[in-house]
Amino acid sequence: MDRSRNESLVYDFLEDAGKPASAYEILDALRDEGLRAPLQVYRALSKLIDSGSVHRIESLNAFVACRHHGCGGDEVSIFMLCERCDNVTEAVDTATAAALVSLCAARSFSATRQMIEITGICEACQTAQH
Repeated sequence: MDRSRNESLVYDFLEDAGKPASAYEILDALRDEGLRAPLQVYRALSKLIDSGSVHRIESLNAFVACRHHGCGGDEVSIFMLCERCDNVTEAVDTATAAALVSLCAARSFSATRQMIEITGICEACQTAQH
């Protein structure tokens, strides 16, 4: 995939971060790399989202690098968000995708994007709790 310099900087930052980051966190981290304006970050994020390389976590108003390459297609993106450690796990599940297709079809609704966010406690935090 051909990415602009800014897109590569933003994607690499999110890939290395391993957790959601807001546009302003990205901007702060990449100032020394030449990103000086929020618009530069938002443009890069928009193109990365369009390509399926990055996802926006709506409830956090933050962004994560895609962990399932090529999931920008018709699959449903499922994000499990840990309330303790801020870890985000991405999953793609064909049964869930099929159920959502059926749900939309039954209601004559044409979905353009399918994303599910689930909040809770990850396994590592559950284990540390005991």
